[in-house]
This record gives sequence, C-alpha cells and structure tokens, in this order.
Amino acid sequence: MTNNVALEKAVKLLGNAQRVLVFTGAGVSAESGISTFRDSLTGLWEKFDPSQLATATAFRNDPALVWAWYEWRRAQVAMTRPNAAHIAIAALKQHVPELTVVTQNVDDLHERAGSKEVIHLHGNLNAPRCFACARPYPLDVSSLNKMNPDYLAPPRCHHCGGKIRPGVVWFGESLPDSEIRAAFKAAENSDLLLSVGTSGVVYPAARIPEIARECRVDIVHINTEPADIATGTILIGRAGEWLPRLLSETFGNRAALN
Repeated sequence: MTNNVALEKAVKLLGNAQRVLVFTGAGVSAESGISTFRDSLTGLWEKFDPSQLATATAFRNDPALVWAWYEWRRAQVAMTRPNAAHIAIAALKQHVPELTVVTQNVDDLHERAGSKEVIHLHGNLNAPRCFACARPYPLDVSSLNKMNPDYLAPPRCHHCGGKIRPGVVWFGESLPDSEIRAAFKAAENSDLLLSVGTSGVVYPAARIPEIARECRVDIVHINTEPADIATGTILIGRAGEWLPRLLSETFGNRAALN
C-alpha cells in the first residue's frame, strides 16, 4: 500500500471514528530535538551509558550523579517546544467525541501543546517523588540547572527526609498500575488507534496495539520505519508531517492546528 492510498484510508477511518486512542513513542519527542536512549549523550555526559544511569541501583550507589543527569534532561526538555505532531494531537480533541492520549515519553510536550489528562506510561520528568516513602515532591521550574553539572545532590522529602528521585520508570521497575490499566481499557474501547512514533515492540506497552488488534480496532501506524509487527494502515514518515495533513484532509477548514 502506497502512502497516498494509506492516507486516503486513514482519512476515512479518522472521519468515522468516535473514540480515538493516540499512542505515542520516542519518535514524536525526537522531532522536537529530544534525544532518545539510542542517541549518544553529549557534553559532560558523553562518557555515560543512559541505561546504566536509569536504574534504582545507580541511584542508590550515586544519587547525586543520577539526579544531576535527570535534571540535565529536564532542562533540555524545558528548552524544547512541542512540534506539529503534538499540536495536531491536541487539536484532535476538537473533532472527535472521545480522545485518549497515551505516551511512552517522560516529557511534558503533549501537555504544553494543549492535550489534557495525558496517560504517561513511563512517568514524567516533572513529577519526582520520594525514594523512601513515594510521596510526590513539588519542583520549582526555576530550580532547573542549565549549567549541566555532573554532580547535584537530590532534594529531601518534606515528610520523611528521604532522597527525591526522578518521577520516571527505571529499568527493572513496573509501569504504574493505574496508567497501564487505563491504557489497556482505552485500547479495548476505542474504534481507532493512532500509533505514532513508536515501533510498538517494547512490553508491556506493546500490549496496547495487540489489544486493539484483538478487539478489532482499526489501527493507523505513523513512523519513520515500519514495524515488523505492524498491521493496519501504515504511513511511513515524520509524525509532524503526516498528522497535520491527516487532520486537514479529514476535517478540512475545521482542523485548527494553531
């Protein structure tokens, strides 16, 4: 199926959809300039392997190092902007009766683009919590350290005095139960899944497109590379190009993308 034929089919599916689930991955954030775990680190961090910093063991062994890295990441996100894909996803709310946004990304670009109540499967850089008691910890945006230090002691919990950890899901940890349940339920109840910027092969998040297929939900995949397991309608290319076009051709002048 060529992209033009796939787009025509995707337009029909979206135009008839009542309950849309948008499932996004690293490819969407990458179009805003946010590096993925496959990318090499730069500057003071180029000698580190991200996968070795993103663990509870690493935090126990050197909390200042891990906290500093995540604060560097948070500063990088703060300096980026939502791209055309984020904006198009937020605009969908104006055109479909029900919209659920589920993301594997830990940034807040969906929210800054205007999406509400985004389900974050892997946590959020802006929602840290206590490593000891798990209570949330409010972060002041002005605390972002833009000098990229390689050592920065984490703050302490106001309740128990424990060290504050980044609010993300580390390797070896389970996804948050309420979020994964909500995502699975949305996959069951939707009539269209837009899978954007993700290969859909990392579990348990990969169960979302699987559940959609099992429930006979129509699926449109948008990614720079086709996934081996992808079924449904496939648009190969950048999300920031395809999503605005999809909305424009589906809803015409009603597609507000500003």
